[in-house]
Amino acid sequence: MNTKPGNRATKSAKGQTNWKTLKAMPDSEITFTQDAPQTSPADWAHALAHRGLPLSAQKEQIALCIDADVIAWFRSQGSGWQTRMNEVLKAYSRAVGQQSVPGQAK
Repeated sequence: MNTKPGNRATKSAKGQTNWKTLKAMPDSEITFTQDAPQTSPADWAHALAHRGLPLSAQKEQIALCIDADVIAWFRSQGSGWQTRMNEVLKAYSRAVGQQSVPGQAK
């Protein structure tokens, strides 16, 4: 960030982004650097946007009834709660799959 006198800073002294100033800034005033280079639509053509855990190869959308208290707990964990719920189910299926079932061969 450029904080030299006479230049527009986009962050306050508290480290919080000044969104009003940033939104008002015309594109012509953006300073590109090696760390923040100018990009084109082609640079973003194959980009993937996601947070948290890596995306699985394939997911299937279903309707599932879950107890309200369970859903409330997962939601209280914040963004990515459905992904975490999926990971818990996946871990459980792996743990149970490793146990031997009487009368069945592994």
